[in-house]
Amino acid sequence: MTMRNILLGATMLCAATTPAFAFAQDADPAAPAATDANDYGNEIIVTATKRSQTLQDTPVAVSVTSSADLERSQIRDLIDLQSAVPSLRVSQLQSSANTNFIIRGFGNGANNAGIEPSVGVFIDGVYRSRSAAQIGDLPAVERIEVLRGPQSTLFGKNASAGVISIVTQKPQYEFGGSAEVTYGNYDAITVKGHVTGPISDTVAFSIGGNYNRRDGYAQDLKLGTDVNDRNRYGVRGQLLFEPTDALSIRLIGDYDKIDENCCIAGNVIAGPTVAITNALAGGVSVDANNPFSYNVYNNFLSSNKIKNYGGSAQIDYDLGNLALTSITAYRQVRADTNQDSDFTSADLIGEKSDYVDIDTFTQEFRVTSDFDGPLNFLLGGYYFNEKIDQQSAIKFGQHFRPYASALIQQASGGAFNVASLEAVMGSANGVDYTNSFFKAGTGLDEAYKMKNEAFSLFGTVDFEVTDRLTVTVGANYTKDKKRFSTNVISSDVFSGIDLTGTGGRALTQQFVASQVGAALGHPAGQLASLAEIQAFAQAQPAGFLAITTAGTQFGQLNAGLNPDDVANDGNPLTVGNPLLALRPLQFLPPFLNLPNAVEPGKTNDSDLAYSIRASYELTDTVNVYATYATGFKASSVNLSRDSRPLASDLPAILSGGLGVPNLGTGSRFAAPEESTVYEAGLKANWSVAALNLAVFKQSIKGFQSNIFTGTGFALANAGKQSTFGIEFDGSVRPAQGLNLTLAVTYLDPKYDSFINSAFGDISGSTPAGIPALTVAAGGTYTHEFAGGTRAIVHVDYHYESPVQIVEGLTGFPASVAQNLKREVNQLNASFTVALTNGVEVGVWGRNLTNAQYLTTIFPAVAQSGSVSGYPNQPRTYGGVVRFKF
Repeated sequence: MTMRNILLGATMLCAATTPAFAFAQDADPAAPAATDANDYGNEIIVTATKRSQTLQDTPVAVSVTSSADLERSQIRDLIDLQSAVPSLRVSQLQSSANTNFIIRGFGNGANNAGIEPSVGVFIDGVYRSRSAAQIGDLPAVERIEVLRGPQSTLFGKNASAGVISIVTQKPQYEFGGSAEVTYGNYDAITVKGHVTGPISDTVAFSIGGNYNRRDGYAQDLKLGTDVNDRNRYGVRGQLLFEPTDALSIRLIGDYDKIDENCCIAGNVIAGPTVAITNALAGGVSVDANNPFSYNVYNNFLSSNKIKNYGGSAQIDYDLGNLALTSITAYRQVRADTNQDSDFTSADLIGEKSDYVDIDTFTQEFRVTSDFDGPLNFLLGGYYFNEKIDQQSAIKFGQHFRPYASALIQQASGGAFNVASLEAVMGSANGVDYTNSFFKAGTGLDEAYKMKNEAFSLFGTVDFEVTDRLTVTVGANYTKDKKRFSTNVISSDVFSGIDLTGTGGRALTQQFVASQVGAALGHPAGQLASLAEIQAFAQAQPAGFLAITTAGTQFGQLNAGLNPDDVANDGNPLTVGNPLLALRPLQFLPPFLNLPNAVEPGKTNDSDLAYSIRASYELTDTVNVYATYATGFKASSVNLSRDSRPLASDLPAILSGGLGVPNLGTGSRFAAPEESTVYEAGLKANWSVAALNLAVFKQSIKGFQSNIFTGTGFALANAGKQSTFGIEFDGSVRPAQGLNLTLAVTYLDPKYDSFINSAFGDISGSTPAGIPALTVAAGGTYTHEFAGGTRAIVHVDYHYESPVQIVEGLTGFPASVAQNLKREVNQLNASFTVALTNGVEVGVWGRNLTNAQYLTTIFPAVAQSGSVSGYPNQPRTYGGVVRFKF
């Protein structure tokens, strides 16, 4: 069934019958459009509770960013939005398709297609399930609402941390529109515009588009080109049918395309392997210890080709005391990415590609009452159907074999290289391994599929106890089913060898013989005899122990190897097995696919989330509220090469003959998240000032931690993560034309319990990446000249206190991650002259102080001792011409 047929059928069905109400995000049509979130003369209409209410009367912690705010701060996408909303953090990671949203320190999911985010993103009431469908440049926006805390009662299964709701402008019956052209540094050109107007007395349209192109702000000195560029465009069209005063049908279609080279990773810590990659590259392979030089060295350009398109049909029907709405939507995302993931000019990883195909269909219905009495209600239902098809690959490049050989030679004191490893292990195992270890083009070929079907029933009841006191009770029952399968094939021969088996023992004995021979002064390459080894062990026990333990020689490959992990193979000549230190080179092992006889490859979750809220009008200008709410996020699936069986399933897998060489344990999926929040707040709006204050204690049981390992993801449930927080945002107009704003968020997060993290038991520690203090301060001054021309000066500042970036780094002592912190100090400003004929001319700058920080860090791929990280975007500035008519 095509998208057109689905939408047409749904529209006809809803128009011909009495529809039910769904996730409507539009303001009351009779209400004036918001122009400024701090325009005291006009009431700001929001739909955070799925009812049109003023911001003052909405008993929810919500931040509103208006279209005027977006223009003044040059906010073009959701990544920029965090500078205006301190409780929101947005990070772009390894590609244009990977963006992570965090509210109050909770959020995940962007990097892994099997993991839905904890922060739900809605555009005109339509849920965008993955970040690739969320990151395009913002269309003609009316406002953006950021709802903080669990919102599952009304928004369903994936709003356990909060919601970002983008509301675009509806078609108008008066002809008008806008056009904007911006030019900035890095040869940045942005063109956007939209036109709206009537087709007839009952039909209106709007059509808009945007084009955004910029040269890269980083330089690839190996390839001689700029990188981290911007190249995207989008179109969006709407039709509004209002055949009667009671019936409204809104059709929306959009298409966005991204074709960019993104995203660079700088070298944060240069390990001992840099000398080898420099030699293989024939010069400099990485800008060592200098991530903010924005100079990188790659052997091929990373690519991001993303298509995101779809349509929706919203039907509203007014029955007087009842309002009914239906929203039907179908969306597709096609993301094709490839990355030089070793981030050096040596050809170590020749391919790391991902092609993700996501098809999503949603249907929502809702009915809302508007009775004159004390009791009103909202009832609705929601259906979600999504299919994900992912094709991935990671392959060795031309330089990985000599790179591995050099590592092995260094670690074994010249006793071995790749060729001798192949010979000895081949002889022991009876297999010809000649020229097969780390061969270019070998690695993993991966295929993942997932089908997700869910439905929910939700509702709220408002009871006005008195004229000033309202009590609201809400509930949402969700049923979520997922089925997933994998087809991952490893052609990496070395990763398929058990180093504790026959070949490993033979090579260990040869290694010991070579090292004892060298200690006895034998010519290079001459092995000690068994008698000589035994005599040496008796005469020099300390020296013999040093040779046969993984703490030296081969152990240099993995300095962080725990001695408890070194196996004793039972051979009296080899106290331990030094070869186990070669395991870091076995990072593409054979994969146990599923479903199989032990692992069914499916999840089946259900939950009843609920909320209780009381709001009280202290005065006509001051409201207070108190809330207790729960939230729910369904199981998430690890669609990556790091997917591993649960430890509890491993015995059954091995006894059933399903085991593969070097099979480890981990997780296939993470169990559901269940969130809880206790919150009290105050909202006030006076003639010259406004403020909002919220104090909360929020926790999530089973928080789905998703750690990027450099080539894949470690997915696990935390026992419990909690955060105590205080949020304040206020504004004041001390003089005519001057408006000052201040928003402050204080967070005190904690892992109450997290035993099985990727870095061991970290219970009681502070979660990484969550700053204790975040501040957003701003000021706007508007001066109106005689004749109506206005000059507008705007300045805003965003601050995040120092915070540890990641929980840990695999293979490194905990102190390394603890010493790598992020602090944000970002200053933005603009100056605009607005003429009376609709023309506006301005200049703007973002990150004017050129603040530098790392968005995330991770162990460099197969480069022991090295750390890579993604630097933030440097200073940008430019000029803009805008025309509104």
